[in-house]
Amino acid sequence: MDTKFFREYIVQTEPFLPELVSGLLWNLETNGIVEEQDSLKVYANDDDSVTKELLEQQLSKLVEQKLISSFTVTQNTLQDKNWNEEWEKQINVIEVSDRIVIKPTFREYNAKEGQIVITIDPKMSFGTGEHSTTRIVLQLLEKYVKKGIRVIDVGTGTGVLAIASVLLGADYALGIDNDEWCYENALENIERNVEINKAEFRLAEIKQVKEKDFNLVLANIQKNVLLDIAEDLVDHLLPGGVLILSGLLIPDEKDIVAKYTSLGLTFAEKHGLDEWIGLVFNKHV
Repeated sequence: MDTKFFREYIVQTEPFLPELVSGLLWNLETNGIVEEQDSLKVYANDDDSVTKELLEQQLSKLVEQKLISSFTVTQNTLQDKNWNEEWEKQINVIEVSDRIVIKPTFREYNAKEGQIVITIDPKMSFGTGEHSTTRIVLQLLEKYVKKGIRVIDVGTGTGVLAIASVLLGADYALGIDNDEWCYENALENIERNVEINKAEFRLAEIKQVKEKDFNLVLANIQKNVLLDIAEDLVDHLLPGGVLILSGLLIPDEKDIVAKYTSLGLTFAEKHGLDEWIGLVFNKHV
């Protein structure tokens, strides 16, 4: 039998923003992405379209947008291995807070009294609770989700934020994403966690959502996208509602607060973990 080979690309960026970079690179024909302490390892079949030059082209876009200052890509050729097994080694049980726990299907966890355990298999989308921005929003949801409210999660990824909203008491949560992998993964995750009529996922962008009656709007996306869709996010939020934004670094606060307060919102609070922040805004009644 012929030996099969894979290409491994080690991607380092300054600053190291794994969620941002992974989100960009998953749009390519990759076979997997593994996050290390200071780098991302991107895997592709030997006959895939992914090349070192293509990765560098994509990363250059982040430099042009001033989201990173520099990057390096190193290529290796490796013999075939069980990539699914390698991926599973990276996914652990995450205790986001005293109340919220996120686990994959292949890990066991004995829940403590009062804990909400969310079962998420991330596959090719994001939101395992590992990343600080996901933790930030989940911790803020504990404070801002009220019984009976309607929630929309823009850029839903695995669907974890929408699912958590329902488990915390929301009457309904809609998750949207423009990535088909994320959409399919979110559909699988909802079946593991909540009643189907309580949460819904759509392959869509915010402009395509006709409903504008949400009490809570969530968006865990990078700064440039949050600036581009600011008017749409505010437009879908009911008067008296709350907007939670993350995917942001500490230096992003000034521009984001300026943009959203210019649209009539009131800045309520900031919640940070490591170099990442979440910002909360209120819409006037």
